Amino acid sequence: MNPVKAENIPYHVGIIIDGNRRWAKEKGLPTLEGHRRGLDKLRKVGRWCKDRGVKILTIFAFSTENWKRTKKEVDYLMRLLGQALSKREVKQLNRDGIRLQVIGQKERLGKTLQKIIRNAEEGTKNNKEGILNLAISYGGRAEILQAINKIIKKKVPFSKITEEMVNENLWTAGLPFPDLIIRTSGEQRTSGFLLWQSAYSELYFLKKCWPDFSEKDLDEAFVEYSKRQRRFGK
Repeated sequence: MNPVKAENIPYHVGIIIDGNRRWAKEKGLPTLEGHRRGLDKLRKVGRWCKDRGVKILTIFAFSTENWKRTKKEVDYLMRLLGQALSKREVKQLNRDGIRLQVIGQKERLGKTLQKIIRNAEEGTKNNKEGILNLAISYGGRAEILQAINKIIKKKVPFSKITEEMVNENLWTAGLPFPDLIIRTSGEQRTSGFLLWQSAYSELYFLKKCWPDFSEKDLDEAFVEYSKRQRRFGK
């Protein structure tokens, strides 16, 4: 399929990947199979975005609230995330020139997964073609809270605290805010995803569950984005 002919491709795209469990239930498959298919789709979407000129892709992979799920499901998701950051995947990221970053409460993850993350981030840190952010154990409120705590520890006077200072202490420090946020599965909320950063992001919701998300769906989201006028309050 040829890349979209949209007039304006978003520089930074965020995606809330939702509906893996619902998709599996509708197909009569185990819940865990829905998550596996979701990981397969993530690989494809990363390629589609790169082909279309997206420079930063941020994926909401596992939220702070997801820890409330059953131990069996959480353990499986952690194994999948480890696979997504394996040496083979890192080699592909290097071939594509993509730098990997994991944002979120890394300290809550298992020691093995933390090591895998460190190796993947270190192994791709010099890549310049684009950035893939995986939000793992991520919550927008948690991110803002940790930014405030970091500023407090620096003993910055209240009168000196600025929006830019908060930006510099977020997990996404140094990155431009998302232009477009996509959510699958029909839910029309952002669930705390990039809460601070998304104040002026364009939002796009579609009913399909994540494993059914197609290249055409991505193109349609980009065409819709290119039609919108972003005034930023002006």
